[in-house]
Amino acid sequence: MSNFFIDRPHFSCQNSAYSHNAIHCPPPSLRKDSADTMIDQKCLLQNLQHLADAVVAMFGKNCEACVHDLTELPTSLVYIRGQITHRKPGAPATDLLLRMINRNAGKEEETHNYKTISSDGKALKSTTTLFRDASGRPVAAFCINFDTTEFFNASQALIPFINLPENGAPFSAETFAHSTGETVEALLHQAATEIGKHPSTMNIEERGRFVALLEESRIFQFKGSVEQVARMMGVTRFTVYNYLKKIRSAKAPVKGGNDQDKLTEMNQLPS
Repeated sequence: MSNFFIDRPHFSCQNSAYSHNAIHCPPPSLRKDSADTMIDQKCLLQNLQHLADAVVAMFGKNCEACVHDLTELPTSLVYIRGQITHRKPGAPATDLLLRMINRNAGKEEETHNYKTISSDGKALKSTTTLFRDASGRPVAAFCINFDTTEFFNASQALIPFINLPENGAPFSAETFAHSTGETVEALLHQAATEIGKHPSTMNIEERGRFVALLEESRIFQFKGSVEQVARMMGVTRFTVYNYLKKIRSAKAPVKGGNDQDKLTEMNQLPS
């Protein structure tokens, strides 16, 4: 495994022959003072690109690593390895990265293992690290996004074999939430666990059951819950409203209808 040593406060590139992919920067004695900053910045970005290659090679197709040149804001993304967020070089910095840049030096230079959701509904675990020059100015960022969707599905498949209630008593999950957002998150997780898949990978029938479970849990009484459900499913909020319309109309009394009519209507839910 290649090792990458970066002197973050000064970005010194001396003694950089630490791997066969190392970037060999000229020693300070061979540089002009006026060009030091440019050379150090280029050397840093090239080393971070090699680090991105190493991280994705290690963790595979579910991993993405990005390098941002913060001297080129707003279009700061200069290198990306992996296809998790489907971005290209030249893409803008994220809102979280911009917030980190605007903080004072020394405050939360690194944010690890925070949860994000991709535009297509994938559940991601992410990390962002800032790099500053000797004056404290943010000049680069290294970001990792790891898609946990497949691992969630695998864990749900194992639950029947490892989570056995004692004495035949049903298992009851309870979340002592500190905010409505935590309650909504808990209800989403419970419904996904019931189906046994992450919502973004569910088929049409499973999505219908998922929204029906959420309706039964009264999650849609919480403000913003429709948008949160839509992000988790990787659909628009209008699609969620269509599911709800079908579910609620199927529950309502229908003149001349029967249970089979209601079941047929439920099976015609949108994708």
